[in-house]
Amino acid sequence: MKIFNFYEMKVKPNLAVSENGFIFDPATGDSYSCNPVGAEMIELIKKNASPEEIKKHFIEKYNVLASTIEKDLVDFKSILKQYRLIEE
Repeated sequence: MKIFNFYEMKVKPNLAVSENGFIFDPATGDSYSCNPVGAEMIELIKKNASPEEIKKHFIEKYNVLASTIEKDLVDFKSILKQYRLIEE
């Protein structure tokens, strides 16, 4: 499975994300919630971590298979895109 290109994906610049998963978009006033793993994913994306760095982080921290994290990242990107929280 090919991980989507994180270099073409940017989280909205003013998006606020708390450690416990509260997401606030000041541009629209909308708020969302996700689990702490989702908040970690957003923070890594905001820091421009490479796909390999993101995979390595989750594999080491949560002891998951590479194929599992790749699928989760693709799914999460789809959700972020659906809610217009990323810019491509």
